[in-house]
Amino acid sequence: MPNDSSSGPPMAASPLTRAVLEIDEYASGLGWDQPARLFALVDTLQLRSQEPGLARQLGLDGADDAAPLTPVEQDEIPAGTPLDEFLGTLAWPDAVAGCALTVERLMLPPSAEASVPVGLDDAALTKWVAEHPDRQEVRMTVAVLRDGSRESALRLREKDSPTEVLTGAGLVPGLAEALAATFEA
Repeated sequence: MPNDSSSGPPMAASPLTRAVLEIDEYASGLGWDQPARLFALVDTLQLRSQEPGLARQLGLDGADDAAPLTPVEQDEIPAGTPLDEFLGTLAWPDAVAGCALTVERLMLPPSAEASVPVGLDDAALTKWVAEHPDRQEVRMTVAVLRDGSRESALRLREKDSPTEVLTGAGLVPGLAEALAATFEA
């Protein structure tokens, strides 16, 4: 049965896709120019049975139509800490089935890659991209599960609509790899 609800993410093919779209919608509601946000993905049924108080707080105690995975936002990522360094410090408890991150970035179309000046350091390259006339602001939501499953959602600022969100497992492979590494001990 299709999801006729006007609120909430559309019904998706997999629980992970549904979780990614739910997080994308949440981030969209916060607006643009937001810091990166990290989420633990937990099994909803397990959460209900093992943490009924938390399930109640999250509104999951009686919802028979609840998604199989529940995103739980984590503490803020420390300001000024490079994302790769921060992710390298993470370790998840066994109850966490996966994790997700939403982050905003500037992107250039492939046609602009040939015009990147040679020899720029990171700061100069960031400035060059920020000033490029073809740059696009994008919000990326990337999720991984312990079993290796991956999903991503991309939303362009200029097409900020739930119907314009692109999803796919391989859209942001580097970030997916970094998130998957948080489960390797």
